[in-house]
Amino acid sequence: MDESCKHACEPETTWNLRALRKSSCDKKIAGVCGGFGEYSPVPSWLWRVAFISSVFLGGLGLIIYIILWISMPAAKPSA
Repeated sequence: MDESCKHACEPETTWNLRALRKSSCDKKIAGVCGGFGEYSPVPSWLWRVAFISSVFLGGLGLIIYIILWISMPAAKPSA
């Protein structure tokens, strides 16, 4: 991971959901949880645990993740 991507993916301390986008550098599948981790005070690994847990506790997490994957805008390109 290069230095510019590392700096861009540092977590914020407040919620900033207007700027919510998929992450370009903190992603395992599509960058949805990484995006939530970048724009909320909750780290991305905790978002991943929440989505995986909800998949096993009824399957709704998978549906929500797919909807977010489709509807969240892509990350802004780094300058």
